Amino acid sequence: MTEDDLNAPNDQTAGSGEELREHEVRTGLLSLLAEVGAVTATEAASRLGYSSGLCSFHLRQLARHGYIEEAPHSGGRARPWRLKKHTSTASGPTEGQFGDLARGLEDESWQRWLTQREEAPTDWRHDEAFSAVAYLTPEEMSRVADVIRRALAPYQDREQRPLARPDSARPVGLITRLFPLLPHATDDVAQG
Repeated sequence: MTEDDLNAPNDQTAGSGEELREHEVRTGLLSLLAEVGAVTATEAASRLGYSSGLCSFHLRQLARHGYIEEAPHSGGRARPWRLKKHTSTASGPTEGQFGDLARGLEDESWQRWLTQREEAPTDWRHDEAFSAVAYLTPEEMSRVADVIRRALAPYQDREQRPLARPDSARPVGLITRLFPLLPHATDDVAQG
């Protein structure tokens, strides 16, 4: 048993089988750090609606795996964290690898949903997954992304303000990926 196993919050011990919550917390922490730069466990708890102990535990885990580091501070008990700055891929995850981590967590959460959906309350056993192909210019693609962000804006404060959430509200993964579809290498040869 490690020090982190002993210091894990009671509702979230290492190996407890609550991987969904672990990923939810860690993804929230990484997103928050990307947004604001540096936070303490207490600040993260206030913003994300978790306990400071849970945030502290997961901040240490993210640091252990090289995703974040302690931010400079003027002493005292406050221990701010920030995304790790990397000068080479040998030293840890790069910006691209951070994106890969986020996408991997999203994909893993989606696969967990598919395999465990029957365990969800009856009202929550459906999803709203869809995909589409649209022919857009780079500017139009940016405008579509902006429209999606504006559509989600009225719900964003619920993450930081748990009391603003309706009783039946639950965390829902909202994943949008807008990217150009590149031709396969064989398509290029056939057209050339």
